[in-house]
Amino acid sequence: MAMTRKQRRLVLIAVAGSVLAVAVGLTLYGLSGQIALFKTPTEIAEGTVEPGRRLRIGGLVKEGSVVKANGGATVSFAVTDTVNDVAVTYTGLLPDLFREGQGVVAEGALGPDGRFAADTVLAKHDENYMPKEVVDSLKAQGVWQEGAEGGAPVRGAAPAATTSATN
Repeated sequence: MAMTRKQRRLVLIAVAGSVLAVAVGLTLYGLSGQIALFKTPTEIAEGTVEPGRRLRIGGLVKEGSVVKANGGATVSFAVTDTVNDVAVTYTGLLPDLFREGQGVVAEGALGPDGRFAADTVLAKHDENYMPKEVVDSLKAQGVWQEGAEGGAPVRGAAPAATTSATN
């Protein structure tokens, strides 16, 4: 029995849909190991991050926390959002702009002991840069002060009043 045009069209659509679904599934599976979520030290302290999961943490390099070992090849430091800190260990060359009190994003995985093992460390690229997520977190905690140079974190600062102009 021969298929009608309508039946052939339905079979073709079903096959094409199945192939598309398999392609999307394989793409998502392949990318799942490459996706790194962004978290702040406070979000990590809340215990919502499972150890071993790849992620990025962002905040400020805590003053007095940088310790170099193995001739400077291994560096330990703390990333803070002024509320909570996360201990970070990194082996490799740090960016030239890496300094205490400056914005940083570290990519890696959280260990079972709560220490973050970073395989990539990104320092801010100029005096005005800080990741949007970190700025939002600092603003929510009331430690962000708006200024002419794009804003800066200020310990103990009251939340800045905001005004909006409507047209």
